[in-house]
Amino acid sequence: MGVKNLWDILEPCKKILPLHHLQNKRVCIDLSCWIVQLQNVNKSHCSMKDKLYLRGLFHRIRALIALNCSIIFVTDGSIPAIKISAYRQRLKSRSEVTRDETNSQNVTSLRRNMGSEFSCMVKEAKVLGMALGIPCLDGIEEGEAQCALLNSESLCDGCFSLDSDVFLFGARTVYRDICLGEGGYVVCYEMADIEKKLGFGRNSLITLAILLGSDYSQGLHRLGPESACQIVKSVGDNVVLQKMASQGLSFAKKSKGSRKQGPASRCNNKENCLDYEMNNNTIVHNSQRNNQFLQVIDAYLKPKCHSADSNAVNRVLALYPFQRSKVQQLCAQFFEWPPEKTDEYILPKIAERDLRRFSNLRATSSELGLRLPLDKMPVNCPISGIIKQRKLQGRECFEVSWEEIDGLKTSVVPADLIESACPERILEFEERRAQGKKPKPRRKKTEDRTSMKDIDLKLQELLLDIEQGSRITHKASLLTGAIPAKEHAVAAVDLMNQELLHGTESKGSIKRNDSISYYPASSSVAETEVIDLLSPLPPNITKCEKPTVQCIDVIDLGDSEIETSPEHARKARELRLFLASIEKASLD
Repeated sequence: MGVKNLWDILEPCKKILPLHHLQNKRVCIDLSCWIVQLQNVNKSHCSMKDKLYLRGLFHRIRALIALNCSIIFVTDGSIPAIKISAYRQRLKSRSEVTRDETNSQNVTSLRRNMGSEFSCMVKEAKVLGMALGIPCLDGIEEGEAQCALLNSESLCDGCFSLDSDVFLFGARTVYRDICLGEGGYVVCYEMADIEKKLGFGRNSLITLAILLGSDYSQGLHRLGPESACQIVKSVGDNVVLQKMASQGLSFAKKSKGSRKQGPASRCNNKENCLDYEMNNNTIVHNSQRNNQFLQVIDAYLKPKCHSADSNAVNRVLALYPFQRSKVQQLCAQFFEWPPEKTDEYILPKIAERDLRRFSNLRATSSELGLRLPLDKMPVNCPISGIIKQRKLQGRECFEVSWEEIDGLKTSVVPADLIESACPERILEFEERRAQGKKPKPRRKKTEDRTSMKDIDLKLQELLLDIEQGSRITHKASLLTGAIPAKEHAVAAVDLMNQELLHGTESKGSIKRNDSISYYPASSSVAETEVIDLLSPLPPNITKCEKPTVQCIDVIDLGDSEIETSPEHARKARELRLFLASIEKASLD
């Protein structure tokens, strides 16, 4: 609970800070407060069965790990004697003790029931934390008092607690709440702001606890927070505890009497609240009253804690390793997660933490004047390269590939982190991206388009030449009998295929208005004999002088033969059909 209404009094000092504020800091956590807070989110049976409180704790831890925030769990020890009455009333125990019993010298601290349901929840949280590399310091008595000591001794940068009396134990920076949604934030209170804005130091806050009530005192009935604050301010932080210890509540009565119309002078038409409390026999004897106040003051000023130089404190200040297999085992036991899902949650955060540590190392080296390049660092850079640029929740990020980090291959990290840790990787990425964005030459596509046009034109020319050649071949074969029409057609097909494949005109290709040459594959020497269709038939045109040489007839076409006519068109169609049948036969 802490001090009654104290959070309302401290409201003007509340600050909402981004979660990134905790980067590279060490914080101690009052673990009992976090378990209570997470448990209150859902108190149903399903919450207990599915361990939603533990799952919430897991996600809080992984968010802090990614920021390289060193965490120390702190748990409660025994219940202080002065708090036993309030503790039992809170648990609604039947065997309550009276305040006189708690103030007795014979009453000592009460050991907590470690077998209770809540204690088992705390144990589970401790086991999970240890597997994630988070040590736990078991307090002697109050956990928030141990957190405050670590903070006041500068052994941590702040402490998480819901109990407002953490300021009374000496804490300087307190984080009351944490939220992970929408980038995340923490609710922070600084003792420096409380002293500056409200004028309350540690002594004033302890006095407010006595007046308003806390775990250690019942407080004064019908005394509101505004009246209590005015009374404390009127006395001053330096002397308020001395006057409280020596004069009791009479100092507050005198302070009230000096202000004729102050808020503390009115209490339901009674003379004043303080006289009412005294006349109501709440405090009967001055000696008993002073003894009670001194116990409360000592409980806040001198709590039972592990000292800053104790072995227990030194042990939790060391770095603890992340135990991957243990985390997988616990997540399978608590949440029924497969190992792959557990790795997906935690490994990117571990890698980001390692990158922040590498960034800190480079920054420290630069401050010492050692501006080492990336390949000269004593520790290898965790990032092997940048894959692509990303944006998450409006923040510039990079998807990166990692060196061997427990099997993690890729993840997304903030761009500013890479800029501070390894700007060389960003330069490499920018160079690759610049090269990749150069316009690619489009010559191939243009050449393909041009070649297709050439092929179409060449094909049309070849068809026309074949039509003309078919007529000439027909006439020549009738005249000479030297070149069968079938062989000439096969030669024409072969020649057309060569034209389509090479796209060039060879020496033996068919040209319009040119002679048609055909060289059989078996001939070694080709002789050309020109036949003029307009002249008489030579007597020996079909005979060859040499038996080993095949004669090739080349027909020179006259102008009169290329005139189009229905007869020509019919023969062209016949030639096409004939060529198609020859091609089909050759394929078969």
